[in-house]
Amino acid sequence: MPSPDQSDLFADEAAPPPATAPRPSAHQPLAARMRPRSLAEVVGQTHILKPGSLLPRLVAQNRFGSLLFYGPPGCGKTSIAEAIARETQSRFVRINAVMSNVAELREILAAARRRPEAATILFIDELHRFNKSQQDLLLPDVEEGNVRLIGATTHNPGFYVNPPLLSRSHLFRLEPLATAEVAGVLKNALVDLDRGLGARRVTADDSILASLAVLCGGDLRRALNALEVLVLGLAEGAPITPAELAVFARERRIRYDADEDEHFDTISAFIKSCRGSDPDAAMYWLAKMLAGGEDPRFIARRLVILASEDVGLADPQALPLTVAAHHACDFIGLPEAELTLAHATLYIATAPKSNSATLALGKAHRVLKEQPVQPVPLPLRDKSGKASKENGHGQGYRYSHDYPENISGQDYLETPLALYTPKTAGWEAKIADRLARWRELKQSASPVRTRGAAD
Repeated sequence: MPSPDQSDLFADEAAPPPATAPRPSAHQPLAARMRPRSLAEVVGQTHILKPGSLLPRLVAQNRFGSLLFYGPPGCGKTSIAEAIARETQSRFVRINAVMSNVAELREILAAARRRPEAATILFIDELHRFNKSQQDLLLPDVEEGNVRLIGATTHNPGFYVNPPLLSRSHLFRLEPLATAEVAGVLKNALVDLDRGLGARRVTADDSILASLAVLCGGDLRRALNALEVLVLGLAEGAPITPAELAVFARERRIRYDADEDEHFDTISAFIKSCRGSDPDAAMYWLAKMLAGGEDPRFIARRLVILASEDVGLADPQALPLTVAAHHACDFIGLPEAELTLAHATLYIATAPKSNSATLALGKAHRVLKEQPVQPVPLPLRDKSGKASKENGHGQGYRYSHDYPENISGQDYLETPLALYTPKTAGWEAKIADRLARWRELKQSASPVRTRGAAD
């Protein structure tokens, strides 16, 4: 629905809005024609719409304030907002944050203040596109109740909605629709004579509709519009066959943003799958990122980090292998670099794991933060220069190569600390055994040098 002409925004305010939705225009896309007319018709989102839950109770009593709906495209954010306005007989003003500006927003808010009895609901689609000053402009009228804001966003409100506006709103997260839910709506649309495609008498097996729902990834708007394209491309009364669906499947696009929620959520799932030693899940998330257009060098950098953070000394070959994979992505490029990333991903996912380096570094940082900084012991200090020698730097240093297995028995901190604890996975098990033996040698090491001093 386009933004209204602000000059006659409330011209018909004396007449209440109709209790039922107007008959949809045949020129509207199928997704718009099939939009739910009440909350009861909304498909999915039972976690917020089931009887007795908070949102339906607030709407039934018409006592809700500002609402924020956060979820992926095609999950029902706009449909729920329009259903709420219809059920509460409220004036519904819809704007899109991409196309709107401050002047339009000021006029809408001024009109709402002039006619408070209109109970204006201001629906802002893509609210995250409003900058801070635009969002701040809403605050006084939201605070006074001149408008009830319903904001819709595909982006995490914690990052994109100003805290004062967020604190004045009820936040509801919407989920992608399940395959069965989308397929059910498609089946109804196919036979609906009033709003759907029933007049075309096109048929489709349940398996075809389910496959189409899967291809649309929980996006009901996309699924309905895809169904309309398929139906209009067939003769009346013809069936939708796998051949027609295959044409649509070739054009499928993975929903993936470059630097927003999908980017961060997917790389997080990839990292945790590698860390959790699940090569199948790791390969799935890798394929999703590549299909979505993710920069392969970004994925390679994360693999390099995983090699030290989560594989560590359990497999020392992980780090050089992932560094090589990163270089390979630079000079090979896509699509061949996908194989390099798959190689490195499977290596990391199937490697023994140890975070001992991560833990040891964390302990060292905590000691430095919480305890006095230890001075460098005199035997370990650099003795270059006359002043250093006169101050005793380097005196008493035991040259490690003069002792069995390079263990001199010397301490390298004034107050010894236990920061590194080797784990028993992979190669690090050998390190644990080696350190245990060295501790015994250190305790029994003689302070007497076996040959002359060395720097």
